[in-house]
Amino acid sequence: MGLEKDIVLDADGLNALTQSTSILKEAPGRVIITPHPGELSRLIGRPVPKEKRLEISREASAELGVICVLKGARTLITEPGGRSFVNLTGNSGMATAGSGDVLAGIIVSLIAQHNDPFASAVSGVYLHGLAGDLAAEELGARSIIASDIIRYLPGAFEEAESPPGSDTRRRVPPSILLAG
Repeated sequence: MGLEKDIVLDADGLNALTQSTSILKEAPGRVIITPHPGELSRLIGRPVPKEKRLEISREASAELGVICVLKGARTLITEPGGRSFVNLTGNSGMATAGSGDVLAGIIVSLIAQHNDPFASAVSGVYLHGLAGDLAAEELGARSIIASDIIRYLPGAFEEAESPPGSDTRRRVPPSILLAG
């Protein structure tokens, strides 16, 4: 009896697949990939221009059978069934070493709490960006390092879990659903 386990792949986990992505469709559980545009380009063998990020992320999700978290300004989350989200949290200061590792860890922790992998990816990206925004408010975006995102994560959870209209709820909606 095999166990269905979900997998989150980032950085070198993605680079290891550049020769053959067929293993992704053989995974017993859902697979979430968290590439930046350069990593996705290497994985699918074609460029990922800014103006086509959503289209290519959707295509990659469908072709590879994965949930794709395409990192960048306004991170995209797409899945093979066509659901797509654009995240509205985050800032340029988060483009720092280790930030992607923090994101992957947040998504894994949400999945480990028995959450749906796609919902975990959407929520994880939102919380990651929100923690980065909280860090930028206090430290300045140019000063953020990955450990700052971790340090501000409890505040991000508090704000995200606050009821609408409360003093701690002051952000934009978590993301925008795009029609599949």
